Amino acid sequence: MRLFVALDLPWEIKQTLAGFAINLPGARWVPARNMHLTLRFIGEAQRLEAEEIDHALAAIRVRGFPLVLTGAGWFEKAGRANTLWIGVERNQALFHLQTKIETALRRVGVPAERRRYTPHVTLARMDLPVGPRLAEFVQSRNLYRSPPIEARHITLFSSHLGDDHPAYTAEVEYELG
Repeated sequence: MRLFVALDLPWEIKQTLAGFAINLPGARWVPARNMHLTLRFIGEAQRLEAEEIDHALAAIRVRGFPLVLTGAGWFEKAGRANTLWIGVERNQALFHLQTKIETALRRVGVPAERRRYTPHVTLARMDLPVGPRLAEFVQSRNLYRSPPIEARHITLFSSHLGDDHPAYTAEVEYELG
């Protein structure tokens, strides 16, 4: 199983974000059904490991909280954009939750994440040189601000690679207090 932990988004927000898709050559737009806010990518896990991960996540005690999606940007490597995203307004409760998840997963043997956590919702994947079209897209969506989203639970998803897009399955939901 290929696993990750995320906050699922309300359908209305997913539809709004999916509506941002434009004709940007080389961009592979994420379908609305796949949009989420990743808290921790886990990767491949055997059945026993998945059960330990499930128990570790079930033991996390954090209160629910509101969050707001805002702004746009891209991640790049060597001058090439690889991910187009919508960001998240700074939120201490979100970082606290992510830290709790990281700690719980490390306790059951999941290797530590090496990258700093940068909360975002992926809109598109790509491998494009950074250019004016990309900059225009980001600039035109930089003032985007979602209505407050209530984070009431986290979800352990499995990912199955498909021909066009991966299929995500919600395996377990964990309520936040």
